Amino acid sequence: MTVTSDTPSTAAAVDGVWEALRTVRDPELDTDVVSLDFVASCSISDDGVAHVRLRLPTYFCAPNFAFLMVADAWDAVSQVPGLQDVDVELIDHFASDAINAGVAARAGFVTSMAGSEVGEAVDELHDLRRNFTERALMAGTDLVVRPLMAAGATPEQVVAMTLGDAPATPDLRRLRERRRELDIPADDDAPLVVDPVGRTVGLEALPLHLRKARSYQVGVDANTSICRGQLAARYGL
Repeated sequence: MTVTSDTPSTAAAVDGVWEALRTVRDPELDTDVVSLDFVASCSISDDGVAHVRLRLPTYFCAPNFAFLMVADAWDAVSQVPGLQDVDVELIDHFASDAINAGVAARAGFVTSMAGSEVGEAVDELHDLRRNFTERALMAGTDLVVRPLMAAGATPEQVVAMTLGDAPATPDLRRLRERRRELDIPADDDAPLVVDPVGRTVGLEALPLHLRKARSYQVGVDANTSICRGQLAARYGL
């Protein structure tokens, strides 16, 4: 991390930028870009501009995922108090020019990709974002429910549980957040196990639902491990 001034206000602003970046997730991995080490650098210049450089595990990482992360980073950092402007760029990526220009212009994915080396984009990324948030909800269900059943909870007990019945863990907090993003009730009295559109999962459907939830979490773990390894190899981390 580079800071251009030692003044308390600048240090506080840099801390604020890093905290903002922790709210930005890789949509496929459901993990923030700071924890993934996707932030190559973060600084604030003397004129109050936050400069953030993002990097990805490979040169050919999916441009739609990359666009979401750059756009989300721009939105998050823009909310940090005291900044005069925001400059977020993706580096070392085959579509970085199109993505960076498009995000800076607030042009949207379709317009940003038009005429670029990436090729034409048909749709914006709202459906993609929701799809991966639904996957994150399923994976989060596995992380919350599997320990309960390992501790002896029966299927009958699980289907009767509410969110308030589950231990207050970071995994439960994240599950609540994903449910809110999908407009699914996330208060203490809401059912613990629901499908991606918010329908309560009954006893008969529970085994298959939990197998699917487990498969999503296994996929997240595998992809996260691969991405961390590729990033480390690429940048010598």
